[in-house]
Amino acid sequence: TGFDVDVARWIAASLGYDEDKIEFTAIPSANREQAIVNGDIDYYVGTYSITDKRKDQISFAGPYFVTGQGLLVAADNDTITGKDALTADDVVCSATGSTSIQRIKDETPAQTKEYDTYSTCVEELKNGQVDAVTTDEAILIGYAAQAPDELKVVGDVFSEERYGVGIAKGDTALQTFINTMFTDGGSTWQAIFDKNLGASGVKATQPKVDAAG
Repeated sequence: TGFDVDVARWIAASLGYDEDKIEFTAIPSANREQAIVNGDIDYYVGTYSITDKRKDQISFAGPYFVTGQGLLVAADNDTITGKDALTADDVVCSATGSTSIQRIKDETPAQTKEYDTYSTCVEELKNGQVDAVTTDEAILIGYAAQAPDELKVVGDVFSEERYGVGIAKGDTALQTFINTMFTDGGSTWQAIFDKNLGASGVKATQPKVDAAG
């Protein structure tokens, strides 16, 4: 369930596939390109940042959402107020192979921990085994909304993440189809956003898509 899952459903429905014809497969972040290259999946939707490095192996449709990297900490943590407050004593957790964990390594002195899923990082944060979780702020606000007494999002976003739909490299037909769907489907996009993320207090509008993905 969630925003990305509903975007995936929207694409499938637009292609003429009923709900019972969709097979959802969980792919660890580090394995996404290979799963697309191998043909294990037809397309990938899931907070997948569009980067030039990834475009070497696959193509993207979109973006369908633009956000920024943030930090989630314990509700009673008053020392980590943003990225620039991170020290060598802090342990920051994120998904293996994500752009978020690489940015922490490149731009802060903090230690890092990596897991296949963000939810594992959040559990470690609740248990006091890590000091912060980092990924795109829209995801973090969702976790904070589920446990406001335990978790909070701090500081300003410190990147621009543009979520795209990962597809096979050079599949211009599917790329054009999805981009046209996004361009023409503003009311559907807003309904999906409001249903899944509206309660978090995040305000967003649908971004314009890139003609070349």
